[in-house]
Amino acid sequence: MKWWQLSLFGVGCTIGTGFFLGSSLAIKMTGPSILIAFVLAAIGTYFVFDALSKMTSKEPLKGGFRSYAKKAYGRWAGFSSGWVYWSSEVLIMGSQMTALSIFSRFWFPKIPLWIFATIYGVLGITVILIGIGLLNKMENVLAILKISAILMFVIIAALAIFGVIDGDRPISYPDSQKDLIPHGLKGLWSAVIFAFYAFGGIEILGLMATNLKNPDEAPKAGKVMLFMLTFIYVLSIGLAVLMVPWKEFNTKESPFVVALDTYHLSFVPHFFNAALIIAGFSTMTASLYGVTSVLMTLGEEGDAPACFSKKGKLKVPLFTLLITMIGITASIVAALVMPDKIYEYITTAASLMLLYNWIFILASSRKILELKVKDKIFYSIGALFILVAVTGTLFHETSRPGFFISLAFLCVIGVITFIMQFKWNKEKKKSKKKVLKPWPTA
Repeated sequence: MKWWQLSLFGVGCTIGTGFFLGSSLAIKMTGPSILIAFVLAAIGTYFVFDALSKMTSKEPLKGGFRSYAKKAYGRWAGFSSGWVYWSSEVLIMGSQMTALSIFSRFWFPKIPLWIFATIYGVLGITVILIGIGLLNKMENVLAILKISAILMFVIIAALAIFGVIDGDRPISYPDSQKDLIPHGLKGLWSAVIFAFYAFGGIEILGLMATNLKNPDEAPKAGKVMLFMLTFIYVLSIGLAVLMVPWKEFNTKESPFVVALDTYHLSFVPHFFNAALIIAGFSTMTASLYGVTSVLMTLGEEGDAPACFSKKGKLKVPLFTLLITMIGITASIVAALVMPDKIYEYITTAASLMLLYNWIFILASSRKILELKVKDKIFYSIGALFILVAVTGTLFHETSRPGFFISLAFLCVIGVITFIMQFKWNKEKKKSKKKVLKPWPTA
């Protein structure tokens, strides 16, 4: 893979429902100042990927971020990092498949949600089984389609702002501090987490970076990708909040659909519904690649049953595939059975757990890389911005329960890791005794 292909892959697996749909909730929290949150998230994300790509450039490891955590801090770090990532992504994929099913019922309202969820699950697994080549090509194509959808919105928005096309309401520019940041610093702080969600996926990019022809080009690929994403996000969301007063956005619709609704363009709902499905399936498939890759390396390194790493005739080990399918199925059933808010809390917690892994990436770089003072300062700023996003969830009623649930998940995995540590210590003592055992005398 060439560096520009990795950049395009990164755009493809990053732009998802977190941006197309989740940004509406962020706008409701903080209004036009959501643009500040996106800039903060972009800076924090860049420092995380910079650290990850430099570690990849120095020593490409198949397990990506969890292998670097293991090398930096020991077996407990690799074990806990891998299982935190796997459990969080499985929960998120369940919600993604449920969302895809809901979007699909826009055109086929009589088909049950579980049928659509099954179809998307089978399609995603098929892509993974065919191999990384198809995944790379698919993500590149879907990235172009998603960018095209956003570009179409930008063109229509520009025509509206310059008066070429007319809507039911005039363009209203925010002209006071109350319009720009309606809920103050507290609202902005609460919204930062949703901006970070829109950049979620860089850990998968770290796993893919091992496939570069020249691993030294990983940092360049990340810079280009993040510049493209930041430009796309800030421009499109900036136009949306120019076209519509922030109070009119809602959590059930994409901000782009809301912004264009006043212009009565009959194709817009269909076009953006298709874009939401493409975005969701793209990020879901990339996540599926991430969880299977991590589970395989956990099996290879003895941090999961060995059967998780035995491929056989398949490109993905059968047991890895089965355990992931069982986890995703349970997550989908939970999404369909649980009350909306309870499952929303769980998926928010799962998303927070991904950010905890990002902090681990920055911490691992301090042990593995010979960092300059400048890099240490930058990575500390990145960790600070992530902590701002995480703590911001405490200030909003819909995010707060997710924060405490994420801590509960960490405690459970922490207890399991603590128990496993005793087992590993016993194994070490046994192996030392075997080495030191004297030769029998005649």
